[in-house]
Amino acid sequence: MLKSSITFILLFVTILSTFLTVKAEDNSSAGSSHTTEKFNASKLIMDHIADAYEWHIAKIGSTHVSLPLPVILYSSNSGFHIFSSSHFHHGTESYSGFLIAGEASKYKGKIVELAVDGSEVRPFDISITKNVVSLFASIVILLLIFTTIAKRYKEGFDRPPKGIQSWMEPIVLFIRDDVVKASIGEEKHQKYLPYLLTVFFFILINNVMGLIPILPGGANLTGNIAITLVLALFTFVIILFSGSKDYYMHIVNAPGIPWWLKLPIPLMPFVEIMGVFTKPFVLMVRLFANITAGHIIVLGFYSLIFIFGEKSIYAGFGVSVISIAFTIFMGLLELLVAFIQAYVFTLLSALYIGMALEQHEEHSEKRH
Repeated sequence: MLKSSITFILLFVTILSTFLTVKAEDNSSAGSSHTTEKFNASKLIMDHIADAYEWHIAKIGSTHVSLPLPVILYSSNSGFHIFSSSHFHHGTESYSGFLIAGEASKYKGKIVELAVDGSEVRPFDISITKNVVSLFASIVILLLIFTTIAKRYKEGFDRPPKGIQSWMEPIVLFIRDDVVKASIGEEKHQKYLPYLLTVFFFILINNVMGLIPILPGGANLTGNIAITLVLALFTFVIILFSGSKDYYMHIVNAPGIPWWLKLPIPLMPFVEIMGVFTKPFVLMVRLFANITAGHIIVLGFYSLIFIFGEKSIYAGFGVSVISIAFTIFMGLLELLVAFIQAYVFTLLSALYIGMALEQHEEHSEKRH
């Protein structure tokens, strides 16, 4: 089953590759002079960590090799539009009144519609971008891995682990015993275990995929704040609906606090209520910042080669040895961070849920 799953993924990538669009930029005629554009490290880094309407694979000379993606827009003036992002010619041309906003626009990198007065209007955009494709790919990988393991377990729990099951089982048991049970408790952990395991492996797989430079890897999915926001909101909603009476009572009336800090000066209730919202905020920013920072550092080391290369070809070659060495080191460090950030997000989520479920002793004694 594992071999067939890998074959399916390779076949999927091969089929996609047949649709690669190779676009050559217009060059000036032979003999005409042109100025060489200076290397812009900031633009390179931001373009790589940002989302895009096409999957840029390589640039060979003046030729772009990219995978065009579906653009799906709704305009209040002209209704729905569905077309390929290749019509934008890497953001250099407009199509049907739409174009990708340039550097000076407040909608930089997003598709905008040109109004009659020449202003840019943002249409309702549900396009399949690079991050969306990466999201779909990670979902397929998750399903392939865990359906394979589930079929193995259906054959009997007494059978020894085999294949990918032997790799995944220790991780699952670690999350269950040392993270979920330890944070939520023996009695209630089963209810939240599926969610926390899903979050852990979703973040882990996408973190690792972000380190792989070839399709379908290379997207900065977990470094996209919209993704980390949704993950944090899931935990936030679970906390809100799972919180015990004691949890909410202690937010507005924390024990051991002087009465004057509750009434007439509601300082502590304000602090506790703010804490309810800062917890998911911490989850969102921690994952986003760590993953994005790792990509920026690696791309920064790559950029040094071209920055010094513009000054002198010998300086470029000399710096390349140091840059590549540091890049390899950072790649290994990012691999470690990929596991750590998945673990930390899951651990903090489990701790926050456990705190919301906690029954305090004085109330437990009254019930008994």
